Amino acid sequence: MIPASLGSAQGGRKPNVLFLFADDQRLDTISALGNPHIQTPNLDKLVRSGVTFTNAYCMGSNLGAVCTPSRNMLLSGRAYFRYTAQGPLAPADPPNFPLTMKDAGYETYHHGKRGNTALRIQEKFDHNKYLQDQESRTSGEPGKEIADDAISFLQSRDKSKPYFLYLAFSGPHDPRVAAPKYMNMYQREKIPLPRNYRPLHPFDNGEQLVRDELLADFPRTEAEVRKHLHDYYAVITALDGHIGRLLSHVDENTIIVFSADHGLAMGSHGLMGKQSLYEDAMKPPLIFSGPGIPKNRRSDALVYLLDIYPTIADLVGAGPPAGIDGQSLKPVLEGKKKSVRETLFLSYRDVQRAIRDQRWKLIRYPQVDQTQLFDLRTDPHELKNLAGDPSQSRRVEALTKELRRWQKDLGDTTPLQVSAPKNPAFLPPSPEDVNALRRKLRMI
Repeated sequence: MIPASLGSAQGGRKPNVLFLFADDQRLDTISALGNPHIQTPNLDKLVRSGVTFTNAYCMGSNLGAVCTPSRNMLLSGRAYFRYTAQGPLAPADPPNFPLTMKDAGYETYHHGKRGNTALRIQEKFDHNKYLQDQESRTSGEPGKEIADDAISFLQSRDKSKPYFLYLAFSGPHDPRVAAPKYMNMYQREKIPLPRNYRPLHPFDNGEQLVRDELLADFPRTEAEVRKHLHDYYAVITALDGHIGRLLSHVDENTIIVFSADHGLAMGSHGLMGKQSLYEDAMKPPLIFSGPGIPKNRRSDALVYLLDIYPTIADLVGAGPPAGIDGQSLKPVLEGKKKSVRETLFLSYRDVQRAIRDQRWKLIRYPQVDQTQLFDLRTDPHELKNLAGDPSQSRRVEALTKELRRWQKDLGDTTPLQVSAPKNPAFLPPSPEDVNALRRKLRMI
């Protein structure tokens, strides 16, 4: 058990809240979480100082730009199915994250990228800033602009109120530019490939030629994936350094949260982006640290990123807001519960749906009539599809039933079967066709 004072004020003061939010950072990109090939000393300290949720997910997306629904769900606490009939942006009506924190007596501050984000809700912060240099990419110092401005704010602000800082970094999203000092910290040829690396995805998942998938040629060679990983790791290390500078200006009466909007394939399953429902694409790190929160703990509770908002509200005494889909994780942090839900639902446009419980995960691709079933306990990298195993037929049926229940609850009308499924074979385009697509998207 942990102290009843979890998240509570010290000396009569409410805790400050520092929420650090990366872009495209997958779960296995912190050394302390089991990746000895990446250098993240400051995030390692954060892991050791708090609780890490190892099953935190972005619920999904109805757009190729997964960051848009992820950030709108994060700040509204609501699944994107609740509001996208009016467009991709969640409305600014209460409750939402900044308004709840202002009502609790906090000075609120946001600094992040301007595109693919929750513009309406971000207008509700007392201080709402957008990146000028897209994370100092011209200097190869991703994270520097946001960290510099946040430090200046902390040094000059009126300290009569506690603060809530939401710092939404644009790295390690591409284009990934890191100064030579960060690139030189890695030897590209020694960076291991993902355990589930494949040159090509085994079938058409419905989103094979989206922008992110055009960042590398087909098939994905080992050398190409290592090049992307080299850039990715170097940017994360640069970001880690600037996070460390910022953390040196934060006192102990501060709740610190670190996460990202989703993960990224980076060669896993023959994919490069986040437009799939595999673990690598959907799971970022999620760390809570601060007053009363246990140190160096792991939780395998099934959580969504949209749980962060009600959890913080609960920790600072405001209580979890009513009428949202997110749930407070405070009972898990307190050790009173193992989890706040038994299953998770995942979605991507109208081409992929998934359901998982503590052990099993089923992914359905209705447009090509494909189903995958993975035993995440014995196969965490999703390498062995058990959907065709006759001994698993009842499990497939039960998980599909639970998937339909979630769809009904959320108002998701996407069919899990279509009358005329497409050929599932994926024939990769030629290099010439890939470049034509890149030109069309203004990538080159």
